[in-house]
Amino acid sequence: METSAVAGDQDQQWLLNCLSATLDPNQEVRSSAEASLNQASLQPGFGAALSKEGEESFELPAVSSEEKEVIRKLLLSSLDDTHRKICTAISMAVASIAAYDWPEDWPDLLPFLLKLITDQSNMNGVHGGLRCLALLSADLDDATVPKLVPVLFPVLHTIVSFPESYDRYVRTKALSIVYSCTAMLGVMSGVSKTEMFALMMPMLKPWMNQFSIILEHPVQPEDPDDWGIKMEVLKCLNQFIQNFPSLAESEFLVVVRPLWQTFVSSLRVYTRSSIEGTEDPYAGRYDSDGAEKSLDSFVIQLFEFLLTIVGSAKLVKVIASNVRELVYHTIAFLQMTEQQIHIWSIDANQFLADEDESTYSCRVSGALLLEEVVSYCGREGIDAIIDAASKRFNESQQEKAAGSTVWWRMREATLFALAFLSEQLLEAEVSGLTSVRLGELLEQMITEDIGTGVHQYPFLYARIFASVARFSPVISDGVLEHFLSAAITTIAMDVPPPVKVGACRALSELLPKANKGNFQPQMMGLFSSLADLLHQARDETLHLVLETLQAAIKAGFLTASMEPMISPLILNIWALHVSDPFISIDAIEVLEVIKCSPGCIHQLASRILPYVGPILNNVWLLQQQPDGLVAGSLDLLTMLLKSASTDVVKAAYDVCFDAVIRIILQSEDHSEMQNATECLATFISEGRQQMLVWGGDSGFTMRSLLDAASRLLNPDLESSGSLFVGSYILQLILHLPSQMAQHIRDLVAALVRRLQSAQIAGLRSSLLLIFARLVHMSAPNVEWFINMLMTIPSEGYGNSFVYVMSEWTKLQGEIQGAYPIKVTTTALALLLSTRHPELAKINVQGHLIKSDAGITTRAKAKLAPDQWTVLPLPAKILTLLADALIEIQEQVLGDDDEEDSDWEEVQEGDVESDKDLIYSTGAASLGRPTYEHLEAMAKVYNENQGDDYEDDILCVSDPLNEINLAKYLADFFMKFSQTDRQLFDTLCQSLTQAQQNAIRMVLNC
Repeated sequence: METSAVAGDQDQQWLLNCLSATLDPNQEVRSSAEASLNQASLQPGFGAALSKEGEESFELPAVSSEEKEVIRKLLLSSLDDTHRKICTAISMAVASIAAYDWPEDWPDLLPFLLKLITDQSNMNGVHGGLRCLALLSADLDDATVPKLVPVLFPVLHTIVSFPESYDRYVRTKALSIVYSCTAMLGVMSGVSKTEMFALMMPMLKPWMNQFSIILEHPVQPEDPDDWGIKMEVLKCLNQFIQNFPSLAESEFLVVVRPLWQTFVSSLRVYTRSSIEGTEDPYAGRYDSDGAEKSLDSFVIQLFEFLLTIVGSAKLVKVIASNVRELVYHTIAFLQMTEQQIHIWSIDANQFLADEDESTYSCRVSGALLLEEVVSYCGREGIDAIIDAASKRFNESQQEKAAGSTVWWRMREATLFALAFLSEQLLEAEVSGLTSVRLGELLEQMITEDIGTGVHQYPFLYARIFASVARFSPVISDGVLEHFLSAAITTIAMDVPPPVKVGACRALSELLPKANKGNFQPQMMGLFSSLADLLHQARDETLHLVLETLQAAIKAGFLTASMEPMISPLILNIWALHVSDPFISIDAIEVLEVIKCSPGCIHQLASRILPYVGPILNNVWLLQQQPDGLVAGSLDLLTMLLKSASTDVVKAAYDVCFDAVIRIILQSEDHSEMQNATECLATFISEGRQQMLVWGGDSGFTMRSLLDAASRLLNPDLESSGSLFVGSYILQLILHLPSQMAQHIRDLVAALVRRLQSAQIAGLRSSLLLIFARLVHMSAPNVEWFINMLMTIPSEGYGNSFVYVMSEWTKLQGEIQGAYPIKVTTTALALLLSTRHPELAKINVQGHLIKSDAGITTRAKAKLAPDQWTVLPLPAKILTLLADALIEIQEQVLGDDDEEDSDWEEVQEGDVESDKDLIYSTGAASLGRPTYEHLEAMAKVYNENQGDDYEDDILCVSDPLNEINLAKYLADFFMKFSQTDRQLFDTLCQSLTQAQQNAIRMVLNC
């Protein structure tokens, strides 16, 4: 041992000497040391030795205070360097040092910079000082900004106000500092509102006046410096309006006219530069500081500020009288640019990606502004949209008649705007908010260009098809059938890709609503055309074609005779893209709707099982298999099993069951383990008791299932590998209850150990669901389950019941999905109903104690972590049940903020005392819900919750899934209050007013 230690020390010393030699001024010594290190790096243990050397030998460079002082002075004296890039590098160095030294160890930094930027005789120094301040201002905290602003803003205002002395670059940089500081003040205004308002009040008017002066000059073409300074003004205005609305409102009128001038003149420049392409829009270019100088970035910022104005209840009134002009001009901004036409014409995938993802652009920013107008201006906003769209449509007609070659752009932009707002416009039509018949207007627009050259105006055709899809509810059946037939024909034609994109969109929307008798004869041709498209498509277009196929098959147009034409092709696409989670999932979804089509499941199974069987049974023999092939094959098999007939499930069992078990027991790949777990859960869900005898030895099959459970519940297994174990265990206890009964104690102990080591929230929630389901299964003897948990030890706690309830009550609010929430919530009610003496002995985490220390930074969080109250377990359970009621009520009310506040606001005179709140005679004033109302609450709650719990098919067979949670809780509270009023009153004292109100409401059913 001693010899080994000595050798290790010698090796470590040799490594240190080599590292030191690499810094030797002699070239030969350095080269020799580097060669030795390269040879050593090939030996085992080199990395560990290097790490050890770094830990033991590295020391932070020791710089004396005197040296620091010299460095700081040298840097400051170099800020006026004539080379802009060098000046920027020095500014970055100053800002980095200031993060540590200023203001305590560098008190003269700010006075120096202020003096530097006011010295007009040294414009290079002004540049450098502002660049340095701009970097500093981006990292200032809430302690520094209030001290800095009163000194700095007057100096910056002077710079911005004298264009004859300072060029636009300098003035723009000064405005960027104003923006950064104002943004920080806005963050602080929520905490120290009075102080921040007092700080900004004297500065607001002079700044607003200066902003007005800058904006009143029309936007200039091919002048990025003009765009840049105006963009910084808009950013500052945005901060002023957002963070200090009541202050800015009084001064806002001064910028309204200049702002409109900027808006209108920018449209003229944008039209020539970007839409027509006759002037330079400086797209994709940046200044020496890395700031974008394109016209697009300026226009986007303009729209962002207008969004803020429209979204302000106070400021929108200022522009309300001009909302029609605002909308009219905005639609013109939505025209496709020359660059977009060029890119989208040669790349349909990019066209589709930009359309689907609403890629940030002037076009999308303008559409978002229109959306805000509709949201905040109500009927006036809707009327403004319809009026502007009609005007723009008429103008495009006039341009077309006059022989213009670009008339279609405004027509396409108008349809794009309407389609972007389709949801709001359709709602307005239904509610009677507008008197215009939207369907008639749309039909006029989309039928106007029937017969126009599809090759000449591909993007207009694409937009027409997409608009028909969006507005199908208000378009007449005859017009819809015409366009559906046209879309089917277009898919088979040699037309530009954007047109086929639009046709696919129309097919996806219209086929599910189509008259099958009218269109069934065309389906063979359509499926053949879509199959041809699949050979050509890639990325985004492949996703679209698969989506279209899925819609057509789901609508019921696929017959058993067509299945051989589609299924092999989709399986091939799945195999080619198995490593791509998006395309492979799309392909599986198409196969799933094929499976559900009449007469297709057995044909599909005969294609899938011979393919996935060898893959799953030879996992460890396959060489260089594609990434994700095994996990993807398990996904494919799971899809086939869900809701399948018994003979299909048995056929899959014979081919794949043993392989799935082996993967769970032996694989180290977490994706494979997750998918195998889900697959095994589906086998149990569909095969149930019959599955145990399919292999000939039911005992062996059951042992295999238990072995899989044991591996997945191993506390040493990484949480990701066990992620779906909850779904698997749930199927075991639901469908094999008699076989599992003798293993319940061992199962519970394993669940506790797995819960203690689980690192993923989803896994923890799914394990708690199992505990909750076991509570239900133990009813009416829930006490037995509690007693059993109490006999199982748990590290760090008195017993497993204490541990499980501590975790359960802490995580209940994070559980998602209607089924898990129903099971866990009702299980808590069952536990509380037992009145078990152990409940009152357990204290658990209550509610978070709010801090009054202002903004919580990371440093503050470390020094003062979150603190929680402590509640007795029965009181905590009651609060969780009350919270469940509140959530249901909020879902029914549509999560309306005002309604939420109504639940929380209870006048003191409405109640006699906290203790008797539940029985107050004034309770009926909140409304007395009927049984029908509780049923409606449950329906809305189920719809809003959805069910993301692994797969809702796996829990559909559980009778607990049919629980009406609102009624269950109402019955529970009624019974609890009647059978043990003293305990009920005591526990209610721990509730908030909102929680008490929620219980009071259901008690008066």
